[in-house]
Order: sequence, then structure tokens, then C-alpha cells
Amino acid sequence: MKESPIFQHRRWQCLVIACCFLIIPPLAPVFARDSLTWMEVSMPPHFIHNGAFQNQGYGDIVSKLLRQRLPEYDHYQMTTNVVRHFDKFKRGEKICAIGLYQTPERERFLHFSIPCLLTMPPALIIRKDRLKQWGLETVISLDQLLDNPDFRLGMSKDRSYGQRLDAILSRHVRRTNLVVFSGQEIGENYFKMLLLDRLDGLIGLPDEAMYRAEQMGIRDQLTTLIFEENQRNYEGWLCAVACPKNEWGKEIIEKINPILIELRPTERYRRAYERWLDSNSMPSYRKVYDEIFLTTKP
Repeated sequence: MKESPIFQHRRWQCLVIACCFLIIPPLAPVFARDSLTWMEVSMPPHFIHNGAFQNQGYGDIVSKLLRQRLPEYDHYQMTTNVVRHFDKFKRGEKICAIGLYQTPERERFLHFSIPCLLTMPPALIIRKDRLKQWGLETVISLDQLLDNPDFRLGMSKDRSYGQRLDAILSRHVRRTNLVVFSGQEIGENYFKMLLLDRLDGLIGLPDEAMYRAEQMGIRDQLTTLIFEENQRNYEGWLCAVACPKNEWGKEIIEKINPILIELRPTERYRRAYERWLDSNSMPSYRKVYDEIFLTTKP
């Protein structure tokens, strides 16, 4: 008895499907990779998001090195203010940040790595050609400097320079030789005032000063002097990677610590920050880097 054409067609269909399953194995299940978003702030030269020095900030370089050593994650970057950072941390989101100071308050909602960056504290920014005039040495006392009524010092009213310096500045705030300006960043106008002898010095971070001076083409005209009041401890020099205080954040920090131990002694890692220092700051920075920064362990 002959098969009907319809039955023959269906039988061939079954054979073809069976052969396909024999030749092509079923696809393996696909597992989604975990994500890690790096929160950044626009604060050159920590992170530099535009301009001629884009991605040359010391935070940019450390972030890149860590991302390379954590290939098991899909990495993203988000630029926002510090307030939003902390809001996301407290919600336990999958985010981390580079360069946060470790405080008892922050330890309540953050896991911290060992120090990932050594950054110099606020210093005196001054013209090189005025050093002899004022008889200034590499290390100076802010308190004694402000006792000189002829020395005009510029500072921001919206910024903290650390507990010790803030206390000294508050004692001298009514003096006419202390010039107070608004905003946290040292704007270009204040560097121009320095060049025009309308100010004798500015308080600011050494790396911040050299970044701004390099933008203006006057880096070789300026130097920074260390305040002796900042030499009593180095807590304000050290900052870390921070992740939310949950199991995910703890796991990330446990992976980051050995990476930092491996990378911190390398020339490339150290140079990420040193690139933004003047020669006067370098000896002190190298000493603290070797004796304090590299000796910290988990």
C-alpha cells in the first residue's frame, strides 16, 4: 500500500528535524555578568572629563588600572556630585568611588579599601620670584605667616582646608591681609591677581594649583610651600576606594585590596599623581609615599 504524499512529506519533516538536533547541540544557558558603576566627580586633576588633559587625572588612571584588573565585571562610569554618591551608597547600589576619605560617619554605610591614593594637603601657592622677598622656606607656619600684616593671602570661604588650618584661618579671618573669595575652586582670576601682585599667596591643593597654572601656561612661575601644621599626622593625605556596606561591596573591596598592593609600588601608579606636583612638593611626597602609603595593609 503506497503512502499518501501528505504522509511522506510529514515523515521527511520529522527526519530533517531529528537530524538538526543530532548535528546542532542545544545552546548553553547564558549568564548575565555583574555590573560595577564607578562614581566620579568633575574635580580636576582628580578626574578630568574634558579639555586638553582629558582622562589624564590621577583618578582617571587609577580607575582604568582597576577596571583592567576586574575583567569579570561590566564597568560603567557616572559623573555626579558627592551628595548623590552617598545617596546611592546608602541604597546599596552596585557602585564604587575612588578617592574618598575614611571617616567614622562614612564607615556606617561604606566598605573602604586600603589607601588607594596619597594626596598632599592644602599648601601655600606663591610665585617663585617672591620667595626671597618674604624669606620663606620649604615648610612654613600658616599662623606665623598670617601674623605678617603685609602678606596678602587668598582663601575660599566655601571650603574646608582641614581642621588645623580652618582653626588658624578662623582666628585671623578679620584681618585685612586675608582676602576671602567665594567658590570652592581657585579660579583663573585669583592666579592673575597673584601675577599682578594684588595677592602674595593662595591656599589650595598643590595638584589643583599646578593643573590650573599649566592650563594658563604659568606653571614654571609658581611653587607650593608646605604648612608645618599639616606635618603632624597624615590622615588627611590618604584616601581609599569605597563601596556600599553590603556583601557585594565587601566582595569588591576584598578583590581590590590585593590589586592595590601589587600596583601601588609601580612607577606608573605613583606618577599618576606626581604628574601634577611641583618640584618643591616632590621630596616630601616621595617620603610619605614610601614610609606611610606603601606600608598600609588590609
